Formats: sequence, structure tokens, C-alpha cells
Amino acid sequence: MISIQDIANRELLDLVPYEPGKPVDDVARELGLDAASIIKLASNENPLGPSPLAMAAMHKAIETSHFYPDGGGFHLRNAIAEKFGLGKENVVLGNGSNEIIELLFHTFTRPGIHEIVTARHAFAVYTLMAQLFGVRAIVVDDVDFTPDLPAMLRAVTPQTRLIFLASPNNPTGTRVTNEALDDFLRHLPPHVIAVLDEAYYEFLDNPPDTVSYVKQGARVVLMRTFSKIQGLAGLRIGYGLAPAEIADLLQRARQPFNANAIAQAGAIAGLADTEHQAKTKSITDEGRKLMEDTFARMGLKYVPSSANFVMVHVGDGGEVFKRLMKKGIIVRSMVSYHLPAYIRVSIGTPEQNARFFAELSAALEGLVEFKPLSGGSDSVPTLTSPVVAAAVPSGGPADIATSESNADASEPVAGPATATS
Repeated sequence: MISIQDIANRELLDLVPYEPGKPVDDVARELGLDAASIIKLASNENPLGPSPLAMAAMHKAIETSHFYPDGGGFHLRNAIAEKFGLGKENVVLGNGSNEIIELLFHTFTRPGIHEIVTARHAFAVYTLMAQLFGVRAIVVDDVDFTPDLPAMLRAVTPQTRLIFLASPNNPTGTRVTNEALDDFLRHLPPHVIAVLDEAYYEFLDNPPDTVSYVKQGARVVLMRTFSKIQGLAGLRIGYGLAPAEIADLLQRARQPFNANAIAQAGAIAGLADTEHQAKTKSITDEGRKLMEDTFARMGLKYVPSSANFVMVHVGDGGEVFKRLMKKGIIVRSMVSYHLPAYIRVSIGTPEQNARFFAELSAALEGLVEFKPLSGGSDSVPTLTSPVVAAAVPSGGPADIATSESNADASEPVAGPATATS
């Protein structure tokens, strides 16, 4: 008898699904904890919650939720275009910026023929999508967990169609310099689309003017989201910015009504809520400095971050994840990113950060050398001077196809940090 697997897509059968951060309700149910007592520092969500203006707009939009949404996203696309000095024809809406990734594969790749290039420790969905579409992924090693742009350019072949670059990068938090990005795009071959994943763009103090590349007609797609600084992750709403001829093709691949009406209403209001965005960036900047300083005082190696999270070496990320979860604190194990010695910790409120550090020493016992904090939340310092962190090497187990050298990233190497911030 023919099994259902025999007639299924082979690439799908071999696919290991993306592993998201563990939901609060799951932890409460599995461990018998009060959901209200659990803090989630796993998915880089906004610790202040949604934009208040967005919440008001969404409540109003519910009243007309019996109608289908605007399939063309007229008002939201116009609002985004106006904010960045572009035309509506440059904006493509997505069910989260993840959908923009899928649209790019639909538009520019063919199975068994084309390739993509991405960095070693980049967002997992790039290579997962390549596998699903039957497209070869060339994975290029990082330098100090920062994408190696010259090496990525050297990895391009005549079959390459997409090159993915996240800056700041998830899960490492590193960024490339504005000068390096400009040089990278100048040398990009004309048969390749540069996909710049800018989910954490708003957390940068000196962001690159990537919109200018769109205005110049460069072969580039910028991916942005309302999930982070606007605090609307649950709505699944994101967008791409691209020259009109590229955006038009992506629109053709898009499903009808891919952005729901409540999400569109919330996104329009969230985009305009600059006060909420400024508060979010402020609490993130303060929390990140405090978190990195505390890791340094504990003698823990971490990757200097430009985003709203920090990745830190804890010896056994899976075990630390379990120990903290039993205390009602959810962080992100990096096992699925082939970095088993690390966890990624999202910046929370001051109270959430203090609780995390109050429990961290016990969670680290027997797994890594560290200096215990003097005790409780009062031991979490206020950062008053720059931190010199240890560098960590790139590399990890090979996945799909590799370019350049491959080193073991399970242990840090002492020395001054060289990643940009």
C-alpha cells in the first residue's frame, strides 16, 4: 500500500520545523505554575506591550470585522510609503515579515536550479525556506558572530538568486557597519537580489540609510516588522520595501487578504506612535547595557548586541533553559541554532531583568565557571562604563552547504570583542 509519505513532497518530509520561543501558557500547564507569575524573555517581544494607539485602533476595527480586509492594504501601504518617502508601489505587506521571505522564494527561485547565500548564524527561516523550496543554501561562516560580507560575495555563483543579510542579526545581535554594507551592495552582481532583514532596525543608534537603495532602484528588498518596537507580534504584520519592479512581482505571489483588517488598523496607528517607540528604545538601551555589564561582572562571555536581546555563553544552554523555566523564567536555548552552550535573553522590564539575574546563578551551577552575584535583584548594577567582552568564534555543524572555513563555536576564546555595535 502506498503511504501518505510516499506521495508527499520529499523536501517537506525532511524538514525540521522552526522552533519558536516557548509560550507562557505551555509552561504554566506543563509545570503547574501560575501564568501571571511567568516572565518570557525568549522571543524578543516588546516588554512594554502593544502601542496604546494601536490598541485603540484595533478595538475600533473589531466593529467591522465581519467585512473582508482591504486586500491591497491601501491605507497601511500609503502610511508606510509616506513615512519613508516612497510610493505605495514600493510597499508589499506580509503576514509577518516571514511571508516576505516566502514571496521572494516564490518569485526568484526554482527547485533544483537556484541557490541562496546566508550567514552561518542567521535567522533559521532562510535555510528552512530554501529546503522547502528545493533550493540549495550556501552557508558562510561568520567573523565573531558577524556576517562576513566579503566571504558572502565570494560564495555567489551564477545560480545564486537571493542573498540574505540580517543587521542586527538574530540570534547573535551583531550588526555590520554602514560602510561595509554600502561596499557589499556596490559589489553585488546584477543577477542577485539582496534581502536585508531589518526586524531590529529601529534599535540602532546610527542605522544605515537603506531606503536610499530602494529609491535608487538597487536590487534590494528591505524586510521590516511591526512585531518588535511597535509591540504587535501577535498580529503577524510586516512589510517589504523594494523598487517598484521588484515589489510588483512580489505582489503577484502574495495571497489575497494576507494582512487582516485588525492588523492593518493596529499597524497604521503603531507606525504613528513615535512616543511608544521612543520609550521602547530607551528601556531596551538601558536594559541591554545593564545586562551586558552584569554578564561581564559574572565572568560570562556574551556577544555584544545591537538589538533587544543578548546571547550569552552558559556552558549548557538546554539545561539552563530548563532550570530557569522551572522558576517561571523563559529564555531561548540556542541548541536549534547549533550553539548548544548559549542562551539568548530578551531585554525585559527592569523588574523582569532583575528577576532573571536573581535566578541565574543557581541555574548556572556546575555548568560553567562564573562569579556569583552578591544576591537578589539588588546586586544587578547600573552600567556606568563600557564593557570589554570576550570574542567568540564563528562556526558550527555544517548545514546544507558551506562556504569558507568551519570552526567549533561551542566554546568562547578569550580576547577583546571585535563585533561592531
